[in-house]
Amino acid sequence: MTETTPKPQSNAQRALHQLRDMIFSGQLAAGSSHLETELASLLDMSRTPVREAVLLLEGQGLLELKPRKGVRILPVSPTDMREIYDVLTELESLSAEHAAQKNYGVDDLRALQTAIEDMEQALSEGNLDDWAAADDRFHMELVVLGQNKRLEMIVSMMRDQVRRARTTTLYMRPLPLKSNEAHRRVYQAIAQGDADMARAAHRAHRQQSREMLVDLLERHRLRAL
Repeated sequence: MTETTPKPQSNAQRALHQLRDMIFSGQLAAGSSHLETELASLLDMSRTPVREAVLLLEGQGLLELKPRKGVRILPVSPTDMREIYDVLTELESLSAEHAAQKNYGVDDLRALQTAIEDMEQALSEGNLDDWAAADDRFHMELVVLGQNKRLEMIVSMMRDQVRRARTTTLYMRPLPLKSNEAHRRVYQAIAQGDADMARAAHRAHRQQSREMLVDLLERHRLRAL
């Protein structure tokens, strides 16, 4: 079989990925404003691909385009987090329920299992960044296993906001030992085909995460990340 060579990214795609990385890393701080010409210079690109990327990022809720004032990087407030988690909790819990109804075997759940093992390994090494990356994989795979493409698209957009908040709060929170235990319970419910338990376990996990994250944002008055 002949392997196909991946198509090179367009300038707009590269601009999109680079700007997203800068927002998540804090290089483009929440609440800060930037002219499109400034961003184009920063990325060493023309304004056209940068403009395309900005419009996409605005649709994802990461920034806003202000007429004659350029781009403003949007903050994430405690209220934002409550609203996002309310929706995210329902959609991901539905995915967990659907996944448990699919009669998946061990091989089908391998990626979910691996994500849990990687989270546990990262915690044993005290590496919270690796834990966060594995946690992201767990939740993304959970939604994929639910087999609803529209739900997957919505959750992906909202998860960006959650990731931004966690970037700031990651080293303020207690070690996420209970989170790992919750992931195990969700996995076991799916493996056993217990749809009610899968949904309930994931709902409880996400609700606990919401309260912890919102509390940190409020306590430290973190209006942006």
